[in-house]
Amino acid sequence: MSQDPFAAPMRSATASRTSSMFDLEYPRSVGVFDTYPAAEKAVDYLADNGFPVGNLAIVGTDLRTVERVLARKTWRTVLLQGAAQGLSTALILFLVLWLFVPGANLLALLLAALVFSVLVSAGFAALAYSLSKGARDFTSVQQTVATRYEVLCEHKVAEQAQSMLAEMSPANL
Repeated sequence: MSQDPFAAPMRSATASRTSSMFDLEYPRSVGVFDTYPAAEKAVDYLADNGFPVGNLAIVGTDLRTVERVLARKTWRTVLLQGAAQGLSTALILFLVLWLFVPGANLLALLLAALVFSVLVSAGFAALAYSLSKGARDFTSVQQTVATRYEVLCEHKVAEQAQSMLAEMSPANL
């Protein structure tokens, strides 16, 4: 079996990139909670009772993506969204024109920036919508959420954390 001469340097470079303040040395689970606030309360309880909380991490596990559908896309909503995006672009365009066109009428610059930006943004939104041919005809927001939260602890103080959490009242969760 031959050894790759580049493997060792690559391993050490990878290890140094992934090493961070989030790493625990030999972590052990000291509690699993259904919600983040419950895990947070457990860590807060440990902190209030003098536990060295720098040895802890709260890790969200069993991740899932949740997408909330907000509305159906229509030509009206597409054009309105495009126009709204054009408003923010208009402000930037107005500032650039104001800097580089000295002595110009400010109201005329603002009006020109507004008209141009709104029309261009609405036009691009309409073009994108027409090219989609009805695919994904809705707007939504996505979020990745954990279904469980695990409190991990450095191995050297894990037993202390577990015994302290065992003393914690279930009402405090």
